[in-house]
Amino acid sequence: MKIAVTYNNGDIFQHFGHCESFKIYDIENNEIKDTEVLDSDGSGHSALADLLNNHKVDVLICGGIGGCAVAALSEYGIELYAGQQGSADDAVSKYLAGELEQVSEANCSHHHEHGSHSGGHSCGHCH
Repeated sequence: MKIAVTYNNGDIFQHFGHCESFKIYDIENNEIKDTEVLDSDGSGHSALADLLNNHKVDVLICGGIGGCAVAALSEYGIELYAGQQGSADDAVSKYLAGELEQVSEANCSHHHEHGSHSGGHSCGHCH
């Protein structure tokens, strides 16, 4: 199993569409076996979902996320834990212990028009 966390300086990055890196956790027997930081080039919602799918990610832990990104992740069968804050490592530990609350709906209320941004639209005002 692979878990990805939107990542910035050890913490969960709060804006999925602007995420520049993910910390990827390789999990075996409910334990972290390896980690790596994957640069995303900040490429927009659908491209970020493609990136995670290409790296065979099963679970995404993130902060703010919009509806288009939720739909793109859902198409790939990536389980979503949105609205998280704090340490990326702590969130993964909580997930493995069964203590992380699953939120699989959009939690970003600021939507932008489609078609004006290359690589999909971004939501830059999530809290």
